[in-house]
Amino acid sequence: MTLRQALLSLLFFASLSATVAAGVSPRAQEAADYAVSKYETAMTETLASLVRFETVAREDLPLASNPEFTGFKNALRSKAQALGLAYQDFGHVVVIALGEGSEKVGIVTHGDVQPANPAKWQKSPFVLDAESEPGKLIARGSEDDKGPIATALYAMKAIKDRGVPMKRRVELLVYLAEESDWEPLKDFLKTYPTPTYNITIDANYPVVTAEKGWSEVQVSTKGVLPKGFDKPYLENFSGGYFRSQVPDEASAVLANATSELLAAIRARSATHKTAVFEFTERDDKLVISARGVATHSSEPEHGVNAVAYLADVLSVHQWPNNAAGATVRYLNDLVGTGIFAEQFGDIAYSDEFMGPMTAAVTMVKETDSGLTSYLNLRRPTGKTAPQLEKEIRTALASWQERTDIALADTAISLGTPYRVDDAPHVQPLLQVFRHFTGMEKAEPVSIGGSTNAKLLPNAVSFGPSMPGAAYTGHSEHEFITVEQFRLNLKMYTAMMIEIANL
Repeated sequence: MTLRQALLSLLFFASLSATVAAGVSPRAQEAADYAVSKYETAMTETLASLVRFETVAREDLPLASNPEFTGFKNALRSKAQALGLAYQDFGHVVVIALGEGSEKVGIVTHGDVQPANPAKWQKSPFVLDAESEPGKLIARGSEDDKGPIATALYAMKAIKDRGVPMKRRVELLVYLAEESDWEPLKDFLKTYPTPTYNITIDANYPVVTAEKGWSEVQVSTKGVLPKGFDKPYLENFSGGYFRSQVPDEASAVLANATSELLAAIRARSATHKTAVFEFTERDDKLVISARGVATHSSEPEHGVNAVAYLADVLSVHQWPNNAAGATVRYLNDLVGTGIFAEQFGDIAYSDEFMGPMTAAVTMVKETDSGLTSYLNLRRPTGKTAPQLEKEIRTALASWQERTDIALADTAISLGTPYRVDDAPHVQPLLQVFRHFTGMEKAEPVSIGGSTNAKLLPNAVSFGPSMPGAAYTGHSEHEFITVEQFRLNLKMYTAMMIEIANL
């Protein structure tokens, strides 16, 4: 090699190093720009075609017989074929793929969604609403996870159009029961060749390397009052919609309420500025309704818990220990309006990286066990499951002894926190995020949510929600902004190229 050749070679590698340090490869940048210019409109139209299917799990109808899931899969198959992508249907899992290669990159997402209450939406939650709030695409699934599915499809199409060389096959795995039952996915993964690199697109940016364990404490009460009881009591207390949503509605029915008691309750309600309370009379009884702000129960700090605040408003009186009264007493004594389980005995704790355990009562409803309250915990590393369960049971036993209230039933479920610190694709993903957002100091994060990353080796999450922004999935105002949708298309296109060519 001549001196001139050596110098040119050094200059070339210096330039290449500078490019890599600055962000993404030129081919990733070019494909990302092309994806947006060519397919942003089509991506939005595809999202509209996907959200119209009410892919909510039903106890009375298996997935294979549910026409909403059948229609959703047919739409995915048609779109994949139109985009020139491979499509395979494995029942609960659909795989859409680009490229060849013995090694694979798995992009993991889900097509099922949580229920939605149409009364709380300006338009149907299963129709893409791009008009009510300009700049937002509003629908159930727009962020969790049909928006990411549409984004991934057109990222793959852009890569195919540009003929970008790919060392690895990219597979989009769309699971159809993430919100209700993980067992079919576990069974699928026992026999399916697992991708080498796995990335879920069901969480947050920059890169999620740790997830708290989804956990729950169910407490049931069954107390009854003697016939003809003539003192003030709670006839009913209920609230919440499903078990992974901070509830935005709750109600209580009071019997034999006095004017003094009503005045005390109203005074207490006036101290809460974030929740709204309504007082109405019905059949000589008082109905108190609370309205809060629904959000994903993994991020209770972004919501206003209507159940917790209604219980607090009722704390001005020691209610007789029928089912509703005992439940309100339990909520006020052990749960409260905080979000870190500080009142629940000694169970509160925190991890340096993953943060504190959070707690949110998500539902109170009648079940076979009685009036059941559901306390959703998101637990980090730092305590073993046996230790935490012992502390929960100790707190419940102490409370029952102190109040002379016997709980009808309790059930404790403690999920395992997930953490991966050395996945080889973490740094390349951070480079993609830093490059397209300008957030040069972005580092891996932990979330309270629980994704299917837990079931795959070395899996991390990459979007679609920006750091610091409330995750709108599971809320009654789910949306993705047009700007974020566009940015996600750029980042997912670049991400696929960079990871497929590691």
